[in-house]
Amino acid sequence: MALPIHNVELRPQGKLLIKGGKCVNEDRAFEADVYIEGGVIKEVGQNLTASSECKVIDATGKLILPGGIDTHTHMQLPFMGTFAIDDFYHGTKAAIAGGTTMIIDFVLDQRGVSPLQAYDKWRAWADEKVCCDYAFHVGITWWSEEVAKDMEVLVKEKGINSFKVFQAYKDVFMLDDGEILEVFKKTKELSAIAQVHAENGHVIDQKSQQMIDLGITGPEGHAMCRPEEVEGEATYRAIVLANQARCPLYVVHVMSKTAANFVADAKKKGHVVFGEPTAASLGTDGTSYFHSCWKEAAAHVTSPPLRPDPSTPGCLMNLLANGDLQTTSSDNCTFTTTQKALGKDDFRKIPNGVNGVEDRMSVIWEKGVQSGKMDACRFVAVTSSTAAKIFNIYPKKGHIGVGSDADLVVWDPEATRTISAKTHNHACDFNIFEGMEVHGVPVVVISGGRVVKDEEGLHLTQGSGQFVPTPPNAPYVYGRVAARDQALAPQKVDREPYTGPVVELAVKVDNVKVTEAAPALSPDIVHRAPTRSGGRNMQESSFALSGEQIDDSKPRNQSRVTNPPGGKSHGLW
Repeated sequence: MALPIHNVELRPQGKLLIKGGKCVNEDRAFEADVYIEGGVIKEVGQNLTASSECKVIDATGKLILPGGIDTHTHMQLPFMGTFAIDDFYHGTKAAIAGGTTMIIDFVLDQRGVSPLQAYDKWRAWADEKVCCDYAFHVGITWWSEEVAKDMEVLVKEKGINSFKVFQAYKDVFMLDDGEILEVFKKTKELSAIAQVHAENGHVIDQKSQQMIDLGITGPEGHAMCRPEEVEGEATYRAIVLANQARCPLYVVHVMSKTAANFVADAKKKGHVVFGEPTAASLGTDGTSYFHSCWKEAAAHVTSPPLRPDPSTPGCLMNLLANGDLQTTSSDNCTFTTTQKALGKDDFRKIPNGVNGVEDRMSVIWEKGVQSGKMDACRFVAVTSSTAAKIFNIYPKKGHIGVGSDADLVVWDPEATRTISAKTHNHACDFNIFEGMEVHGVPVVVISGGRVVKDEEGLHLTQGSGQFVPTPPNAPYVYGRVAARDQALAPQKVDREPYTGPVVELAVKVDNVKVTEAAPALSPDIVHRAPTRSGGRNMQESSFALSGEQIDDSKPRNQSRVTNPPGGKSHGLW
């Protein structure tokens, strides 16, 4: 069963002392106690003592980590005729259960809706339900001068520093390249961060119809109409557009080796680009799309799809471990089986999305740290610290240090658990990691200085989370952009002016240069106008039924050729 939930009045931000553990930041791991007061870390050091009113948490033999930051969620998203079943309460409850203490969700409304109005709508949904801190990205699903003005207000007044565009979902969210370029230019002007859902929507539109025409209506059609190269092409195109706008780019939900390699190659060329694989793309693959059970197959439908190539998760984890990819998310957007059944006869109508906000931390520990591909410091970087830097909330978040928010996890690296829909805290009835045994378990979770998970279960209060503004001009992102802009700026070549002659354009009649009077032609000869240079059009007939030739008026050479090329011919006979 899921962890017991104690819905109580908001706990006071009392005094806490975590003793005996090893603190892990992205740059180092060290033995230290952590003292918390008023929701903030007040002291980090060895052999700290507790006052009588201080609650002591024993972390002996365990790690103390910054709380996880999930960079990509869709709680209660209105999508494909229904709403994601994990709302801001159930979604953040699941996040806390897994050791994530902050989510960054998406404001994502339909074409024609003001981004500012959409922001207000999402804030109203979230503020009354969230159990942990949160921030927003804003999706730009249409383009106009009004949208550009809304973007300015969102950055300057509403705490938004990232905007997402779609190359997929034709006629719903998708923008064309010209519109995307305008969004990127405006994003750069605001010192914000551009994000992209990278898939070629035109190809998907045609190939999905092709699948239906072939009688392929099941979930396998979803994977087949979105092959890996369709994600790769769009990723490369987005990188090119962002580079031309000199705008930092964040590629969300990297699901394939092709897309990941384009991100890695761009970084090697000096582009300011970041890649975000998901718990799903790191922890499982797309072979389930071809499962004989429709429920099993449909539960995995997400976009871009999981890749049938079973080597994909390991490859993405390698790139994440060595720094070619930078952050991790869940892309949590859950639907029940009955909701997925909207597409039981047509895969195009299956609501897209999978779970992951609860299991992200443990899946990445299992596939990354337990496998020996990354150490605990890199784990902290990819689950919290780098995200905090990119979205400009570091070291408030993603760091264990004096003055940082008291969002912490006491992590048992040796403990194991088996993931199952029967025990998870999501509102959905399926888990794509079903049956996976993972090492790494959050035994205590502290959010805003309050213990929200311990051995007794979850201690949650709806609406206790706070909105966290994400300021523009993040040093981690824009620290080298100004210098890069200057280095790559077009340069005029200073040279002596040309003072020589300039050809005079000939007088043209109907764009044809007249060089000489054309000979009178027999009415029997069909002829064409001269070429642009005044020569004879070689497609023109030179012959008439009367025997007259087009060049009869010109004098002919009367000399006899006695030694033609190739030698005399009369000597052969």
